[in-house]
Amino acid sequence: MTTAVFPGSFDPITRGHLDLIKRASRLFDHLIVAVMVNTSKQPLFTTSEKVAMIQAEVAQLSNVEVKAATGLTVDFMSQVGATALVRGLRNEQDFGYERDIAWMNQSLNADVETVCLLARPPYAYFSSSLIKEVAKMGADITTYVPTAVAEKLLTRLQEQSNG
Repeated sequence: MTTAVFPGSFDPITRGHLDLIKRASRLFDHLIVAVMVNTSKQPLFTTSEKVAMIQAEVAQLSNVEVKAATGLTVDFMSQVGATALVRGLRNEQDFGYERDIAWMNQSLNADVETVCLLARPPYAYFSSSLIKEVAKMGADITTYVPTAVAEKLLTRLQEQSNG
């Protein structure tokens, strides 16, 4: 059985992430969506909130599991017995970034293979960070994130602006 990990900060999960999860779930026997901490970002949602949002969106995918993870992705992969790391590519900049991470991961654990999936055109031009910015300005973001996620994001932004 081949286990793959799709890591990310998922703050919040987007329709692009979900598309990659669905596609990767068809390629691997078991896919673990690993909600990681990105030390260079200030998260809007807690790890447990992100795990719950993702679980709700992938509930129909029987071979997908969502887990919180800390530390190095390759260490988490060893813990869960995964050999493949799934990453999405939106553009040329993503390729350079992901290539460098893949090489580093390979040097840390030679058993890890990175599999990159190309983002589909409707999802290739936006990120969680960009969606949060657009949401702060009051735009409808349901094209980019599931409705339940959009509601949670707008509520959180409202709490921040009031608090």
